[in-house]
Amino acid sequence: MDESLTDSRLLPISGLRNARDAGGCGAVRTGLLYRSARLAELTPEGARGLAELGLRTVVDLRDPIELSSFPNRTHGWEVDLANFPLLPQDGTYHGATPLPEVYPLITDTAGATVVAILRRLLEPGALPALVHCAVGRDRTGIVIALVLALLDVPDEEIVADYLLSNEGLDLLEGPQEYVDAHGTVRLSHPVTAELITGVLARVRERYGSVSGYLADHGLTPEEEAALCSMLRD
Repeated sequence: MDESLTDSRLLPISGLRNARDAGGCGAVRTGLLYRSARLAELTPEGARGLAELGLRTVVDLRDPIELSSFPNRTHGWEVDLANFPLLPQDGTYHGATPLPEVYPLITDTAGATVVAILRRLLEPGALPALVHCAVGRDRTGIVIALVLALLDVPDEEIVADYLLSNEGLDLLEGPQEYVDAHGTVRLSHPVTAELITGVLARVRERYGSVSGYLADHGLTPEEEAALCSMLRD
C-alpha cells in the first residue's frame, strides 16, 4: 500500500485513481457514495476491492466518445453501469475549453442531468454507488459538491474534499500530462478552491440554494427528503 494513501481519505484501489468515500463530510453517512476516476485501468484486484465495498451502481459522467476510447473494466464484477453525460452534447463544449469556463457551463446546463442522477441513486438497491468521470475531479467534483451542499455539508468541507483530487491525481507538485479521448496529449493542472466555490456561488445567486437549483430542474420535495434521509445521519 502506498504510504501516502494511509494519511488521507484516498482509497488504495488497484488501477483506480482518485478514489474516496464522499461520506464523512459533515453528517454524510460513509459507505454509501463514492467518487473516483474512470475504471478503464481497473485491475482484477481493484475490481475485487470495489466489490468488497458492496458497490451496486457505477454512475459514469463521461461522453460517449470517452466511453468508447476508454471503456470501464469490471473483470466479472457484477455492478449496474449507468451513463449520464454531464457536458453538453450539442457541440457547445470543446475539449480545450479552460476550466474557469467549463465549470459555469456545466452549472448552467447540467441541472436536469444532476436530478436524473439523484433519481438513479434513489432507486431501490442502487446504493452504495460510485460516481466518476475521466479523472474524478471536474464533472465528478461538481456533482459531489452539489450533493454535499444539499446535505448541509459546510462549504469548507466541500472545498477540502474537492481539493483532495490534487493529491489523488498526483498534481501536488504541478501539472501532469494525459491523453484525451481523441489521442491528444494535454496538461492537467492542479485545481483551486475558487473553481468549486464559484459553482456554489453561481447556484445560490441564481436559485437561492442548491435545493432551489435542483427543484427548478425537477427534483421534488419528496425526492429531496428521501435522498437526505438515505445519505445523512
